[in-house]
Amino acid sequence: MVDDSPKKYYSRIAIAIATYFGGPLAAGILARRNFINMGKNKFATYSIPVGVVATFIVFVLIFSVPENILDKIPNSLIPTVYTAIIYAFVDWLQGPTLKCHKENNGVFYSLWKALGVGAICLAIILGILFAYFYLFSNDFDTKKYDHGITQVDQNEEKALELYDLIDVGDVQVCIHFIDSVGLPAWKSNIKILTAMDTIEGLYDEFVLQDKILKNYNLLRIQSYELIRKSLVENTHIYDHVIDSLDLKMAKEIQKLE
Repeated sequence: MVDDSPKKYYSRIAIAIATYFGGPLAAGILARRNFINMGKNKFATYSIPVGVVATFIVFVLIFSVPENILDKIPNSLIPTVYTAIIYAFVDWLQGPTLKCHKENNGVFYSLWKALGVGAICLAIILGILFAYFYLFSNDFDTKKYDHGITQVDQNEEKALELYDLIDVGDVQVCIHFIDSVGLPAWKSNIKILTAMDTIEGLYDEFVLQDKILKNYNLLRIQSYELIRKSLVENTHIYDHVIDSLDLKMAKEIQKLE
């Protein structure tokens, strides 16, 4: 059976934004989806493994730089460099298709969905780094902390499916999803992060990360409640507030850099 449904893609800008926050891994995930929708399954197969390897290489290069030199490098420089490189590759491999799709008024995935993927990848990378640095530390229960981060990531990935449902356009399905999956997932994350703060001997940087993640999840709750309201009332009057919350979420994610 042939799938005649309109194809959707992540734009080059969306991939760049996700890459800046979530590294090459995020680029691999989004590029994979584009390749699948382009019918290039062979490229799709290698997208995530290449993203993983590229992420590993980035951190190997970072850790190979002497600390006194690394301290002089602006925090934004490294993600800007690898984002520019990946943007060039995406433009080379997918640019013509994306340009043609745009010229034909094709539909693209939302920037915020791409940002959500970037946030998930960032959390995964940070979790791996923290686990690596403190694997042999007996100061606190790293397994318990890592388990909590994994639960938070899973809840976020599940809750972000709302944006796919919104694209489909079934209002009642979206409202039901917000009530039964979305809001409970974000609220569960708050409880998980609060419980993680009670782990004895938790380092200050973990406490700070948990605080940022809690703020992010609280903003998500406010956003989902407003999205639900706009769906129920069939209105766009809350759009500017939702956009404002999205910007605040982006700033919280940036603090995790």
